[in-house]
Amino acid sequence: MDSSKQTILVTGGAGFIGTHTVVQLITAGFRVSIIDNLDNAVEVAVHRVRELVGPQLSKNLDFHLGDIRNIDDLEKLFSQTKFDAVIHFAGLKAVGESVLKPFRYFDNNLIGSINLYKVMDKYNCKKLVFSSSATVYGQPETIPCVEDFELKAVNPYGRTKLFLEEIARDIHAADAKWRIILLRYFNPVGAHESGTLGEDPKGIPNNLMPYIQQVAVGRMPELNVYGHDYPTRDGSAIRDYIHVMDLADGHVAALRKLFKADDIGCVAYNLGTGCGTSVLEMVAAFEKASGQKIPMKLCPRRPGDATAVYASTTKAEKELGWKAKYGIEEMCRDQWKWASQNPWGYQARP
Repeated sequence: MDSSKQTILVTGGAGFIGTHTVVQLITAGFRVSIIDNLDNAVEVAVHRVRELVGPQLSKNLDFHLGDIRNIDDLEKLFSQTKFDAVIHFAGLKAVGESVLKPFRYFDNNLIGSINLYKVMDKYNCKKLVFSSSATVYGQPETIPCVEDFELKAVNPYGRTKLFLEEIARDIHAADAKWRIILLRYFNPVGAHESGTLGEDPKGIPNNLMPYIQQVAVGRMPELNVYGHDYPTRDGSAIRDYIHVMDLADGHVAALRKLFKADDIGCVAYNLGTGCGTSVLEMVAAFEKASGQKIPMKLCPRRPGDATAVYASTTKAEKELGWKAKYGIEEMCRDQWKWASQNPWGYQARP
């Protein structure tokens, strides 16, 4: 199928990964509708996407303020537009918050997604790319993480992703017309190379890079490094950081596979670089890219944090024809460009 004829619904499309993916989709010739409740996003980000793709291509982008927990919002959307596929990002993603407020995660991630799948089924839209997470691996006994590892999430956020993977497998088992790709992200960082799009979390950041960024621009006094006695090369935890534009391209590759292959079933792919980087190595790379010194405070480990997690990327390379292009230098360069141009994110200084 020619992508210019295809209309994609992107749930949570105003968020960090959503906006970067929408840019790549529109540039690749797809039509895109976003539904987002702006719980952890702002509409300004969608305006920035329009500016980036230009006036002609932005005619292929619609934004709908709506909530997938409200089935009427979805009904309205699907009754007005025929969607060829859905990329499902919408959901909450903070591990710590999920431990304190599990019902909020069940409501947003589980109930919202079940509503979406019901409405997709009703309107015969049975192609889905689902935003899963490396948290489904829990604390893996061996690394790198391979897709057929036993799945054992260790917190409510990770469990919602795991349950939603299981639900997707059940939906396909009941109706083989569904084609579902589950993308397990590792640690998305960086920003669009223009510096006009990036991650802008509300409140205190939960993830390393937005935290480093806020220290670099003077919004936070120092970086808390949780755990400095891990059995790693420098004592800090090791993760697989992936540039958000590589991640966005992974979604386009997954979507193309959904349209090309009719025997997909329900299949999972890791999206990572396959390389582990320690927290302290990432801080050093950011200091180099930004020319800023990042003051650090070494803190005890957080409960539930794994020592080292990184991806095996062989399956995605082989079956999606996708491979991460960017290293931590580019991740830090683009993150700093976004931060230095937008020290307060999408808002003017409060």
